[in-house]
Amino acid sequence: MLAADRDGYIARHELWSERQYAAAGQMRRVIDELGLELIRFSFADQHGVLRGKTLTRDAVPAALRSGVTAPSSLLLKDTSGKTVFPVFAADTGVGVRGFAGAGDVVLVPDPTTFRVLPWAERTGWILCDVRFPSGAAVPFCTRGVLRTQLDALAAAGYDLTVGVELEFHVYRAAEGMSARHVGRPGAPGLPREVSPVSSGSQLLHEEGLDRLDDLVQLLHRGLTGLDLPLRSLELEFGPNQLELTLHARDAARSADDVMLARAAVRQISRRHGYHATFMSRPAGAETASTGWHLHQSLRDRATGTPAFDPELAQNGAGPLSPLGRHYLGGLLEHARAATVFTTPTVNGYKRYLPFSLAPDRVVWGADNKGAMVRAVGGPTGTRLENRSGEPAANPYLYIASQIVSGMDGLARGLDPGPPVEDPYDVRASGLPRSLAEALDALDADPVFARSLGEEVVSWYAALKRAEFARYLAHVSDWEQREYFDLI
Repeated sequence: MLAADRDGYIARHELWSERQYAAAGQMRRVIDELGLELIRFSFADQHGVLRGKTLTRDAVPAALRSGVTAPSSLLLKDTSGKTVFPVFAADTGVGVRGFAGAGDVVLVPDPTTFRVLPWAERTGWILCDVRFPSGAAVPFCTRGVLRTQLDALAAAGYDLTVGVELEFHVYRAAEGMSARHVGRPGAPGLPREVSPVSSGSQLLHEEGLDRLDDLVQLLHRGLTGLDLPLRSLELEFGPNQLELTLHARDAARSADDVMLARAAVRQISRRHGYHATFMSRPAGAETASTGWHLHQSLRDRATGTPAFDPELAQNGAGPLSPLGRHYLGGLLEHARAATVFTTPTVNGYKRYLPFSLAPDRVVWGADNKGAMVRAVGGPTGTRLENRSGEPAANPYLYIASQIVSGMDGLARGLDPGPPVEDPYDVRASGLPRSLAEALDALDADPVFARSLGEEVVSWYAALKRAEFARYLAHVSDWEQREYFDLI
């Protein structure tokens, strides 16, 4: 970029590295060469949903100098779009200055994330961090939350590698919308009408996947066109259920990949008459809910060697090195509190059922797919697979919760005990049965407030408690069917 392009908010507050300045210059060349007309400047909100503004090409240079403003109240809303905190009061109650009056925050683009969207004509996309107008970091920027935890891990001498298995449902969508689909903050409208695309019960059935080949081809072209590290597209066990897997790479990039992959799947599907959802257990998904299996491993920053490998254990014993066992001990110790981040929706807890290829107990196993954490060996090193997450989880908070838990295990030398052979043994501690129970577990576990910051944990818990309170106040179809005629 020219020196004249370095005179704005971003340069003044020293928010970019030289690598980002170089990427910004390359981005502008690509915009000119391809004739892009629209660029989406997006950030990941607290719920792992992309929000932002679409700028014309003429507005891009200014945005690359000084960012893009957006209402700060976007960070204070629950999943229905309802603002949970009193933003027009003198004290908003979030414990951080800068949110009063729904004033602006600044979306600071990260040029290294720039993509050309294969499905949208002459349109680019870039991921942003969130800052205050003063240049200070917004503590509720979840991408920043993960970066802070990765920095702490690096200071301890380790880097985190993450691999992603992300399940989702796809349906054939009905045409159009009606008034009953329109809602308001706190009361969303009815969901779209859909019809099934597969019958289920045939895991990895080649012909079953071939029947969806038009969709598979669309998703493959879109995801690879974004340079995402797509590894596979698979037919899962449940009706309408698919899975995508991404090659493992460093944790920060993997989190960005999840944000873009989910948006791509939904947008590509919608444009071709499908409805894709990362909701874990939609209606009709009783045979199999969807999950997000997060593979994680540490490597030594100095040598690059895998840190979990059993060869590093004394006398070569056990499926994990001592460091791997301590990290695993932390995952188990804090699992109940971490579910607020791994499973952040009311719906996700309806997935925790025994004998369902989903966990319901806080246990680990050696290559056991019923356990919450599965230790898996391989040619690239031993890794731990947390199977408790739901595919709608905010990837930055999900991964950050694993670092917080694992580092506490390292610091305290926690022992996970022996692997289980019966992962659904009722004598083992159970995962929370509801979002409310998970929030209580978070309140009782000080490690997250200590690591993420009390204001971050209080903010996130308040949003989720408001969401759960709305759920409890709703009269469900179950209640109506159960009691209306009987009593």
